[in-house]
Amino acid sequence: MQEMLRERFKGNIEMVEHTLVDGATKLVPHFIHAHPPVRDVNTEVEESFTPLQRVALAVTVRVGSPGFFLIIAGWSVLWLLWNIVAPKEYRFDPAPAFVLWLFISNLIQLLLLPLIMVGQNLLNRHAELRAAADFEINQKAEEEVEAVLLHLEHQAAEIEHQGELILQILGRLEGQGMPAKP
Repeated sequence: MQEMLRERFKGNIEMVEHTLVDGATKLVPHFIHAHPPVRDVNTEVEESFTPLQRVALAVTVRVGSPGFFLIIAGWSVLWLLWNIVAPKEYRFDPAPAFVLWLFISNLIQLLLLPLIMVGQNLLNRHAELRAAADFEINQKAEEEVEAVLLHLEHQAAEIEHQGELILQILGRLEGQGMPAKP
């Protein structure tokens, strides 16, 4: 059984000697808790970013917000309304062409597109590291749950064995004519 335990837990089990009431000793499996500390993936990822990557991430987070959408939508509506409704001498991008508006809108898109893609790649890298860290923690938890279950099985066997010993003692007491006390 000891060999099966060692194979199952890959060396994370040691047999600890326990002394029983009658002075006899018994080997009991014990799980060795020698895990490396849980790492903070969030801090690791933040520290790994270069200044340019931090800028790309900040742009990605802000451009992907409802506030930025409202700013762009409001700017576009004001631009178009001004160039349609304002007096002709104050219009700087007259309808129906709106050439300047199209140029500026396309320029914003062309500049933001690569930054957003870089930011998304950084967020994906962060997500992958978090998933790997979660997997490591789940593996540790599974090993420890198995060890707890193993220990509970051992305790159940011991309790069953002690129950059998108590029944044997009661049987001997009854055989000697001594009444058993409830």
